[in-house]
Amino acid sequence: MTRNLLPVLAAVLVCAGGLALAQSPAANPRVLLKTTLGDITLELYPAKAPITVKNFLSYVNEKFYDGTIFHRVIPGFMIQGGGLTADMHEKQSRATIKNESGNGLTNSRGFVAMARTSELDSATCQFYINLVDNFSLDEMKYCSFGKVVAGLDVVDAIAKVQTGTRRGHRDVPLEPITIISAAVVN
Repeated sequence: MTRNLLPVLAAVLVCAGGLALAQSPAANPRVLLKTTLGDITLELYPAKAPITVKNFLSYVNEKFYDGTIFHRVIPGFMIQGGGLTADMHEKQSRATIKNESGNGLTNSRGFVAMARTSELDSATCQFYINLVDNFSLDEMKYCSFGKVVAGLDVVDAIAKVQTGTRRGHRDVPLEPITIISAAVVN
């Protein structure tokens, strides 16, 4: 009986190992955000949020994020960027995308998600990084699509800057925190 089970067990282990490799972190694209306060590396999860990851990578590859700022910084909540220039002008984004919340990823500390209006399918280019576990945002259907895998200290440093109101926007860093460049770095 044991002899009969050993080949089956070996086959199961080989298949399981193959599945693990197929979903390994190396298969997930990484994006390096070079900011004026340091580097942040994001790992994206296309298997969980294919539309959102494709959208984000399109903006990255078009160099859309280069020169944008983190324009909304709320300690104990999140930092938001990707849509405004240092003079607080909104960049022209592409069409909105379908919301992919409920994909198994959460708004946990260090996870990146799409910013949107109160309309469910209204995300375009702006994103945020959670400073703490914000599970209420999961209930509100905000779509996480990746996480910070390096540079969480930079995210925390951004959260500590002084903020104020500029051109009708609250919680804006008094000294702009610019995304110098965003690039895929696999």
